[in-house]
Amino acid sequence: MFTNPLERSSNPHFSGDDSHETSQPQMESFPLSKNTYRNCFKTMGANKAADLLRYGKAKEGCISLGQGEGTRPTPDFICEAVNKALADGKTFYSFGAGSPELRQEISTYYSRVYNVHLPTNRITVTSSGTNAVHYALMSILEEGDEVVAVTPIWKNLIGITELAGGSIKEFPMVQDETGWTLDLDRLFETCSSSTKALLIVTPNNPTGWTMSATDVKRVFDFARERGIWIIADEVYGRCVHDLNRAPSFLDYADENDRLYVINSFSKSWAMTGWRLGWLVGPADAEDKIRDLILYENMGPPTFTQVGGIEALRHGEEFLASQKELWMRNLDVVMARLSKFPNLKVVRPNAAFYAFIKVDGDVDSYTLAKEMIDDVGLSLAPGAAFGHGFETYLRLCFAVETDVLNRALDRLEQFFNR
Repeated sequence: MFTNPLERSSNPHFSGDDSHETSQPQMESFPLSKNTYRNCFKTMGANKAADLLRYGKAKEGCISLGQGEGTRPTPDFICEAVNKALADGKTFYSFGAGSPELRQEISTYYSRVYNVHLPTNRITVTSSGTNAVHYALMSILEEGDEVVAVTPIWKNLIGITELAGGSIKEFPMVQDETGWTLDLDRLFETCSSSTKALLIVTPNNPTGWTMSATDVKRVFDFARERGIWIIADEVYGRCVHDLNRAPSFLDYADENDRLYVINSFSKSWAMTGWRLGWLVGPADAEDKIRDLILYENMGPPTFTQVGGIEALRHGEEFLASQKELWMRNLDVVMARLSKFPNLKVVRPNAAFYAFIKVDGDVDSYTLAKEMIDDVGLSLAPGAAFGHGFETYLRLCFAVETDVLNRALDRLEQFFNR
């Protein structure tokens, strides 16, 4: 019988005589806790809003206004450029931090639109805005670090923080008759010695609230004084209804500030499914972020980055047409919701969501599921955006107007029951 020579030399039970059975060594036992999953999966909870979205999409004939995207596909000029890139064989690995051409185009974009001059070493191309938030938090958080998040905020950002090892302390904005307000003095008082970062989405999803330039500067001054990072999600920065762009934290930053700014191609240029975004960080962050990319996904696909270049170079006309649609649809939403005294919504000045408060003791998850079952309309539950928003529903009006009107017919049917 052939015996592996390595086995012969390393097996203490090998006697040289393979005609006799040898006793097997006892396997050492380990505590079962060694094999369990990370504790964060127990604490961050299920994303029930995502479950509801899937539930609605599985219902035949259901209209979904629960997800943050419209019905317009990515414009042809972007798709055609990517088709050519594929035909030309641009299917190989890209640079981890993004192609030099796209990083330069993002720099040029900031110079043209924001009058902010960024060297390309501060810009990283990422596989979505969500991915950019993940890299930012992974680069700074240690176990137990606290992130103070201004809410309401998209559930995924809270989950990403917990996955990165941090803990979330929510600080809710307040709605009154005139709009949403953020009490900066109370926000600053909420920060503790454990606070590593402030997480702010402006313009905000789901409210459309936008931080003023004065308040951006106040937050920056406070963070600098306390040595706190700012994670600024500015994905909706170009989705301001009456302005070319929203105030940005980059308006007041220098290259050494503890600041990460997140952006994405998804909303302004109808590229949600492309999963392409970018991250702007301080000058000394480039090597840290590059290491995270190399150990995670090696960077975004080469050919999708060609689409990003086209969007930035030639996408202003398409963005303008998007904003015209959003404004028309917002007028429709506000007019039709005004018929219902038990529904309250503050007119947003940015993004494309109506964050609707429903009077009474309601649970938004239950309400959203009932709406899917009863009238075939899917909206996002407010409870998914933080504590204190259990009586809200988020409606996305970035769809074609005929789709919106059919959806509002169903909403009226539901609340007229």
